[in-house]
Parts: sequence; C-alpha cells; structure tokens
Amino acid sequence: MPKINPFLWFDGAAEEAARFYVSVFPRSKIRTITHYGEGGPGPKGSVMTVGFELDGQDFTALNGGPEFKFSHAISFVVHCKTQKKIDAYWTKLTRGGKVIQCGWLTDKFGLSWQIVPTALPDLLDSKHPDRAGRVFAAIMKMRKLDIKKLQMAYKKPSRA
Repeated sequence: MPKINPFLWFDGAAEEAARFYVSVFPRSKIRTITHYGEGGPGPKGSVMTVGFELDGQDFTALNGGPEFKFSHAISFVVHCKTQKKIDAYWTKLTRGGKVIQCGWLTDKFGLSWQIVPTALPDLLDSKHPDRAGRVFAAIMKMRKLDIKKLQMAYKKPSRA
C-alpha cells in the first residue's frame, strides 16, 4: 500500500521547523537532512530537505524559497485525550504563533493546527442534534478547546 506523507514548503526554515516540531511531539526524530549541491536552486551546502517523524508520521520539509506560503486551507489535527495534553500542545505550538478560534492556531512558521479532544466526535454526534448544537455553539465561543465546558454543553441546555 502506498503511504501518504505531508511535504511542507519553507523559505529557509525547514531545519529549524523540523527541530521545533520534533521537540513538541513525543516519539519524534529527525531522520535525514539533505543539502543543495552545485547548480542549486539553493546556495551550495544549505539545507534542501529534512525528513522527520512526528509520533510515527513521516514528514518532509523543503527549503523551496519564498514563492509559496501556508494557508488555513490545510491544517494538522492533534487529537488529545486530556485537557492537560490540549494545554501542553496549545502552549508549545502557539509560542511565537497566533491563536485563532475553535481550537485552531497558527505556529511561528505559519502552519495551521487544530488541537482537539478525542471525545469531540461523540459530543458532535448527529443522533442528538440538540446536544450537538450546544457543543458547537460552545466551540464557537472558545479559542483553546475546554473539554469540561464542552461536556457541560452536551449534558444540559445552557440557561439564557
């Protein structure tokens, strides 16, 4: 079976980004670093690609130049079982980045992430549209997701 791996385009920060991401996620490592040779397009000896693994998922970072930037159209979702994990990833990934809304953030390299509880699909279950609606309304008011508040929204109607 073919394996699908994210390939991320940077403007000179591929190695810095890969080392940052490896520091954020457990069971992660840098696998390979390649350098530009004669005939570029990057300066000879500069980092061309970095192969790295984040908790079992392979990634490649490329120093491809300033032509392309990240957008919110693509993001990586980090599923967390506990609020402690949500808080930890949120703190690390927002450092130097930007908080957005509904569990979304942009890290210091401009890459978008969603930090969400693993329980979220159950809380948004369409078998209970009234409960799911309350959870969705609660999410829309949050920046970093709060598991307890989402569970409270699911369990009982909010008082207006």
